[in-house]
Amino acid sequence: MRIGELARATGTKAETIRYYEREGILPAADRTDSNYRDYSDEHLATLTFVRRARELGFSMAQVRELLALSDHDDNPCADVDNLVEVQLGEIDRKIADLTGLRDQLNRMLRSCRGERIGDCRIVGALGRRL
Repeated sequence: MRIGELARATGTKAETIRYYEREGILPAADRTDSNYRDYSDEHLATLTFVRRARELGFSMAQVRELLALSDHDDNPCADVDNLVEVQLGEIDRKIADLTGLRDQLNRMLRSCRGERIGDCRIVGALGRRL
């Protein structure tokens, strides 16, 4: 399949596909007689894997590691489990950060009883008013 077909099938921009190929994340595609890239079902599977891992928040370094680990079907999956545990910890940290932000904004909103911007405690809390 050509790059446009692969892009549509995976929801990936063609430039991203070319980047992944340059970076060795996707193996180089064969070329047709007219010099078009010709992607296989293996490329489709790999790109789908990469896209899904990225959607789950894995870094490109982690995606590379997951791809390398996935090439060894007979190995135990403890290394994959460890990567997922690290990602879960990162997600938990982000959730805690976002929860703290939400709570702070709620407190600011509840504290604001002014009817004019000049009396607004939110603007004051943001440091605009001294």
